[in-house]
Amino acid sequence: MLCRPSSPGFTLIGRIAEHAAAVPKAIAVAAPGELLTYAELDSRASQLAEHLRTLGARSDVLVAILLERSIASVVSALAVLKAGAAYLPLDPGLPPDRLSFMLKDSGAAILITRDGLCGRIAAGTCQVVKVDSERERIANCSASAVETETDGNDLAYVIYTSGSTGQPKGVEITRGSLQNLVDWHLGSFAVAPADRAGLLASIGFDAAVWELWPYLAAGASVHIPSEADRSQVAALRRWLISQSITISFVATPLAEFLVQAEWPASTPLRVLLTGADTLHRRPRPGLPFTLVNNYGPTECTVVATSGVVAPSDVNSKQPSIGRAIDNAEIHIVDEELHPVAPGMPGELVIGGAGVARGYRNRPELTAERFVPNPFASGNGCTRLYRTGDRARFRPDGEIEFLGRLDDQIKIRGYRVELAEISNALNLFDGVQASAVTVTGENQEEKGLLAYMVVRPGTEITSAKLRQHLRKSLPEYMIPSAFVPMESLPVTSNGKIDRGALPKPNGIALPEDEYVAPRGLVEERLAELIAPLLRVDRVGSNDNFFLLGGHSLLGTQLLTRISDVFGVDLSLLTIFDHPTLAGISAEIEKLILTKIDPNIPQPFSQSAGDYR
Repeated sequence: MLCRPSSPGFTLIGRIAEHAAAVPKAIAVAAPGELLTYAELDSRASQLAEHLRTLGARSDVLVAILLERSIASVVSALAVLKAGAAYLPLDPGLPPDRLSFMLKDSGAAILITRDGLCGRIAAGTCQVVKVDSERERIANCSASAVETETDGNDLAYVIYTSGSTGQPKGVEITRGSLQNLVDWHLGSFAVAPADRAGLLASIGFDAAVWELWPYLAAGASVHIPSEADRSQVAALRRWLISQSITISFVATPLAEFLVQAEWPASTPLRVLLTGADTLHRRPRPGLPFTLVNNYGPTECTVVATSGVVAPSDVNSKQPSIGRAIDNAEIHIVDEELHPVAPGMPGELVIGGAGVARGYRNRPELTAERFVPNPFASGNGCTRLYRTGDRARFRPDGEIEFLGRLDDQIKIRGYRVELAEISNALNLFDGVQASAVTVTGENQEEKGLLAYMVVRPGTEITSAKLRQHLRKSLPEYMIPSAFVPMESLPVTSNGKIDRGALPKPNGIALPEDEYVAPRGLVEERLAELIAPLLRVDRVGSNDNFFLLGGHSLLGTQLLTRISDVFGVDLSLLTIFDHPTLAGISAEIEKLILTKIDPNIPQPFSQSAGDYR
């Protein structure tokens, strides 16, 4: 594959400006109760870009964006690119300590946020721009400012992922790499101005990059669903149909349900893109749209391989991850970076235009994962990214994903380094050492289990450990159970022997004492959950997932809640508030909202399948 040289200009911004001039009233971005035309998007982004320039935004300066999935976050990201800088998306649903770490570690000079979110992060030395309270000041800036001249080697964005060293690490993506993704996407999926795309991913997940820029570059419209619509299969299906979405990305766990659902023959959806986890199911025959499976680590600009998934039949194998996209090269190699024999498994390594600059302020880690390309042949592809993924080439040339070579896993589509969880556990007073493993084979049942050596005489409960971990880790990285041990088994080379760790049956640390359901909602909800999970009783503090629940059972519970209480919760709600008391409180909020829509709702964290 040829590698594209760094482009002298970044045409994405220019394309959006051209659409604003040619079709100013065309819808660019739409959200519940709000929409923005291309003229408004370009004008507001230009005004904010001008303001950012006065604060020092320029080439390779990092500007953090702490906003929910919203029109404001889209305007902010475009403004940063227009100013010539790079953006750092921060998901407000993450723990404040984690957000503050990423902001400080990145060295961001400016923080864009709103009044209601300022308290979730320690801004440090950052200059803070509040898009709501400073709206009038920003509106007074010039709306005709031209794009700052940039080079393809300049940064476009930085996104943080879970880190094997115990802390998240920032991945630096250049404008040339982003441009390559946009160009490939436009050509491969024939995106046109008439297309309507969904923006479902959280702002801090790199899939959001892919869901946004190709469509704005094409003059298409981008549509943002509500939290409830994006997280529940039935609601998402209804939203995709009602909004006439023609192309959208959906993370693997939900995509596997969607491709088994019934769809009207007249469904506008023509392409459903998926990725972020191993795809096990093929679409049922007769769907009115095409399913495309995609693979790519954050370090290679969202997508490195892509392929159409044929419908299921009796001879169907697990879907492949397709072939290399334009200007990317894929090799399957051994430990010495020598190609393995055709059809044999090895490490998947990636070269080409999408390979990141490296890790933010981590030169040693960058040198370890981004290595000289021994296959380079004068095409400009001088580096390879070592993914740590096992794969092989199938006889037809497509690539089969075979898992990991290390302890990295995927939970609900998120990349998780087990070492980062262990590092956070070891900081708890009384924990001398720890190891974390993954449980469950299916995506719906996959969870985390922690083993710990506890200092003698120390009393630790699962509740205290979770409270400690939630200060720095997102909810999907919190283990479902904690097992005390006298020592951790190790292999002959001194590494933890996870295969020798015992099953947790009956030896996990105690949970909170049983508390009977309080109030009519908790009592009725307990009656719904107990038979579903086949347990005798469900207490107020009992956790749905610790009792044996998973995503599939969660979906069934949502249906029962809708039938009994007349309200529609999302699967995210159960992930965020998994106890009987927590779910009941969310039900009560929705009931009160139906009685009086003006009742204010507090900000709540989100922990969905799309980060």
